[in-house]
Amino acid sequence: MACVSACLTSNALKEATGLAAELCKQFYQLGWVSGTGGSISLKVPDASIPVEEQLIVMAPSGVQKERMLPEDMYILDADGNILSAPSPKPVPHKPPKCSECAPLFMKAYKMRKAGAVIHSHGMESCLVTMMNPGAKEFRITHMEMIKGIAGHGYHDELVVPIIENTAREYELTDSLAQAISAYPKTTAVLVRNHGIYVWGDSWISAKTQAECYHYLFEAALRLHNLGLDPADPKHGPLMSWKAAATRGLSNGIELSNGTRERVFDRPAKQQHQDPLVIVLDIEGTTTPISFVTEVLFPYARDNVKIHLESTYDSEETQNDISLLRKQAEKDVNDGVVGAQMIPSVSAEKEQIIAAVEANVISMIKADRKITALKELQGHIWRSGYMKGEIQGKFFDDVPKALAQWCSAGTKVYIYSSGSREAQKLIFGKTQYGDLRTFICGYFDTYIGNKREARSYKEIFLSVGVDEPSQILFATDVLQEAMAAKQAGLRAVLVVRPGNAPLPTDHGFQTVTSLLEI
Repeated sequence: MACVSACLTSNALKEATGLAAELCKQFYQLGWVSGTGGSISLKVPDASIPVEEQLIVMAPSGVQKERMLPEDMYILDADGNILSAPSPKPVPHKPPKCSECAPLFMKAYKMRKAGAVIHSHGMESCLVTMMNPGAKEFRITHMEMIKGIAGHGYHDELVVPIIENTAREYELTDSLAQAISAYPKTTAVLVRNHGIYVWGDSWISAKTQAECYHYLFEAALRLHNLGLDPADPKHGPLMSWKAAATRGLSNGIELSNGTRERVFDRPAKQQHQDPLVIVLDIEGTTTPISFVTEVLFPYARDNVKIHLESTYDSEETQNDISLLRKQAEKDVNDGVVGAQMIPSVSAEKEQIIAAVEANVISMIKADRKITALKELQGHIWRSGYMKGEIQGKFFDDVPKALAQWCSAGTKVYIYSSGSREAQKLIFGKTQYGDLRTFICGYFDTYIGNKREARSYKEIFLSVGVDEPSQILFATDVLQEAMAAKQAGLRAVLVVRPGNAPLPTDHGFQTVTSLLEI
């Protein structure tokens, strides 16, 4: 209790409350917290205790943010309990109330060890969720300000999950937590027709990223208004301009009444029958199975111990171990052969690494398509690509097909059981150079199992087309093609050297080259 009392009178707390009030005024000028909406909270810096145990400063609810003062702030402990509340003000002010965002802020603090969380009602953060009303993700790539988002660079695709709005703020808590869990690399969650939650490891990081997110949303809206696709590396048309090009028109096609209409504004049934989006599998489709089984898997197997030992104390590796620990526990309970429990975080480093290595080797041997394994493999492969010890291997027709599709305005996405990071690595360092410029986005098992129809429904909702039939999925696995077809997508089976034989009565179109699509 004496420690808490000392913290409540510390200079660090005074500086933090003053900073929160100042930021509220700045955000008001930006339109993020107008009409008493939006909020901010931040940890009180104290180098003597872990960030997850630091006090929290939080703005009140229903207050004019441009008039905020340090004494208007609530002080919470690390578990979200109120330690200090502002004094009531005379009429017409309402009695003070802690922000309704509090439980959502606490999810970011607990799940991501955030140092600050910002909730903005900026107009662009609302409108961007309606560019595609059914989409569950916002995507943009090849835009300078992406570099301001933690863990991202100019060439990366930024993906922000979108959750549905509710009547009351606190009712968003569970869906926000689910989004944070499903997207471990995101530092923000959009709320449709509402706003955005952004966090960082400090108030500086959170503020910087919030500014970058709002810039990117504005850029995406402007691109969309021009008929251009923010998720396309070349920011090409949202739909094919092929018809317009053949008519010699730069801004649309001519109708019988003499008016012009943009191709991407027309109903899908009036457009050409070629797919607007092509989704590609990797193993056995773009890349020989032998590259995966004879190069990637052995490299991960042989280097798992070295990787864990050299990166053990990093947050990334600790997250990988945590995922594998949960998977191993489930496997042991399910009686999976070769599975063994991974000791808790308090155990000796050598014991933990040995158990992780044993589980990983067993999983690789069984060719298991599970997220926990794929995340660690991707990080091991990243090191191999960076050292020049691995180079992506592709069939000769792949770069030609990618170039043709890109030229025709067809968007290309990748859907693989490997992590999105691993997918970017294999396309980024190939015998043909960097092929990422042709790829609009990447999907992995975070979106769902490749043999389940719901996964392909999620892809349909994410790529910006009107009908699932406007998407073509190419794979070498019959069960994946069947799942895609069940979701309404078109599917073709790719026959490559080394692929497993297909039954004669599968009922799907087959191709031996992507140039046949």
